[in-house]
Amino acid sequence: MTDLPATLVELADRFGVATEYEDWTGSRRTVAEATIVAVLDAFGVSARTDDDRRKALADCDRRYWSGALPPVVVARAGATTTFWVHVTHGAPAELTLLLEDGTVRTGLRQLENNTPPFSLGDRLVGEASFELPADLPAGYHRLRLTSSPDAEPAETLVIVSPATLTPPARCWGPAVQLYSVASERSWGIGDLTDLTDLAVWSSVRHGAGFILVNPLHAAAPSTPMEPSPYLPTSRRFVNPIYLRVEAIPEFACLRGRGRLRKARARLHRRAVAAELIDRDAVWQVKRAALEEVYRVPRSAGRELAYQAFRRRHGRALDDFATWCALAEEFGGDWRRWPVDLRHPDSPAVAGYAASHAERVDFHRWLQWQADDQLAAAQTTACTVGMTVGVIHDLAVGVDPGGADAWALQDVLAAGVSAGAPPDEFNQLGQDWSQPPWRPDRLAERAYEPFRALVGGLLRHAGGVRIDHIIGLFRLWWIPPGAAPTEGTYVRYDHEALIGIVALEAHRAGAVVIGEDLGTVEPWVRDYLAERQVLGTSILWFEFDRADGSGTPRPLPAEHWREFCLSAVTTHDLPPTPGYLAGAHVRLRDRLGLLTRAVDEELAADRRQQRAWFDELRRAGVLSGDPDGADTDELVRALHRYLVRSPSRLLALSLADAVGDVNTQNQPGTTDEYPNWRVPLRGPDGARLLLEDVFDDPRAATLAGIMAAGVGHTRGAAGTA
Repeated sequence: MTDLPATLVELADRFGVATEYEDWTGSRRTVAEATIVAVLDAFGVSARTDDDRRKALADCDRRYWSGALPPVVVARAGATTTFWVHVTHGAPAELTLLLEDGTVRTGLRQLENNTPPFSLGDRLVGEASFELPADLPAGYHRLRLTSSPDAEPAETLVIVSPATLTPPARCWGPAVQLYSVASERSWGIGDLTDLTDLAVWSSVRHGAGFILVNPLHAAAPSTPMEPSPYLPTSRRFVNPIYLRVEAIPEFACLRGRGRLRKARARLHRRAVAAELIDRDAVWQVKRAALEEVYRVPRSAGRELAYQAFRRRHGRALDDFATWCALAEEFGGDWRRWPVDLRHPDSPAVAGYAASHAERVDFHRWLQWQADDQLAAAQTTACTVGMTVGVIHDLAVGVDPGGADAWALQDVLAAGVSAGAPPDEFNQLGQDWSQPPWRPDRLAERAYEPFRALVGGLLRHAGGVRIDHIIGLFRLWWIPPGAAPTEGTYVRYDHEALIGIVALEAHRAGAVVIGEDLGTVEPWVRDYLAERQVLGTSILWFEFDRADGSGTPRPLPAEHWREFCLSAVTTHDLPPTPGYLAGAHVRLRDRLGLLTRAVDEELAADRRQQRAWFDELRRAGVLSGDPDGADTDELVRALHRYLVRSPSRLLALSLADAVGDVNTQNQPGTTDEYPNWRVPLRGPDGARLLLEDVFDDPRAATLAGIMAAGVGHTRGAAGTA
């Protein structure tokens, strides 16, 4: 183990950069000096020499003492919170708290602070500490500091989040990759009307309380369209490929509707006959139809609604629409555009937006339509009886060449990439090719980009699933050109980030699910449980870690977490029929992703499955020898076992429901496998439409098992 220079360790700590960490095996690892230097460089901090590091530390001190107030103060309702203020040494510090509702609070309690004053060269600066009272309401408030008469008042944001969220009542719901489930009336790809219909089917016939959908984030409108919903161009806005053209009110006033219907029918026939989902072909036809609908004059009321939507989203919507228009002409990677177009504040960008005003407005209008159809999906889901409704998925990050990376250059770390270190399932680590948030810049902006992101996602939702929620605590940063194994963790202010999520969810009446799989520090799960942010349990990963036998043993369902979303499988594994056949091992072997011989992996997988089959028999949900059971019987037994857990939310993969065997995504690959392009199929490999799902006896049986397991019997057929 190499000793790191003391100044480098101190500087890294100032920016939350880990110099050592515990890997998934429990071993302690020291981070390479070159990695730490490269990650600090992404913060704009030079740390190559001792002189560089000493200068950077001095700059940190000056920045801290130059601020009259913290960039943001984060508090929890029901608890006091301490914060500092800086004034000229000996000057008074008068504080006023301006609450969201217009109430003014004064008389904040001052605490003892014996920190010596600091010299900024022209003046000595003193530090005082004050306390926010415990009775502040949840919300976004303003704190104002007034000192000497010749000094300008300073202000900062105060974020007060609820101490805990209200957990949902126990219920089940389908988990769907929406693009994979086209219907007879969709345009060759699953859309928001299909989402609505799937919610109605699962609720009315089978008592489902929610529907969990893949990220619907925007992709670049240029070709080829990125297939991964987890590598979007923007997380703030929606991919208009999910629009149902005929559901737009102006479609009814369009001349030539029959011609568009014929175009849709031709597209649908080609799409259903294709082996894989072709987003480019779908978008080409659908975009042309949307352009025609866009040109239909709107009623006075509709026009007022559109203007209200534009005002609500403001500059962010304008920037996104401008980026889309530019991407159509120059491609989906802004880093390859002409130099004068590479920043949203550029005069050349303003000129382009003005000269292409109609095209920019078209992309704004698409987002308005998406907002309308998302609202309809959630409203309908709740109207037919869902207690939660649509749960949206928030991806970890964005495409480095995409719209958010262009618009938010000042708060994203350029060059480095977010990912994950090696773990049991992904033994080479993962590089997600996404620029991470800069925690320092997020704080300087009072977390405004993050607040807007979460608030927008929950606007028409009953909940949000946060992919890799551990990234709100610490995130694995990989230096440019380095392998995923050569990264390190960067710390984030989880109290601020989770607090914002909790506040926005509280206001929306929504549930929050954290995908907390992988390498997780134990205290993180305790923290999330304390805030009533639900965790995630996948059956195949639930082992009794307290067992000292050395052989992993299934954790009995009754000991699973209550405040959790639990499922048998996830989108990063094959559907359960494929998993039972060892598809996850054979696929990784074919793609060169294993770190030991395939025979060893298969043998280990068989042992693991055998342990689970023994547990199913112990629990009484599987009778007889599992070697003699067919796949459908095993899948049913696994879901009968799943509902034995006390978890508040229980998810049934739609792929499991229909007996699909095809993997949607293989982590660690891009084009080596057709990730996110696999349509829903039955066990015989035949393409299934949404209407087929509604009439599928296998789906009805599994939905019935889920409904019976949470105490719902309304319309639940086939619970055997």
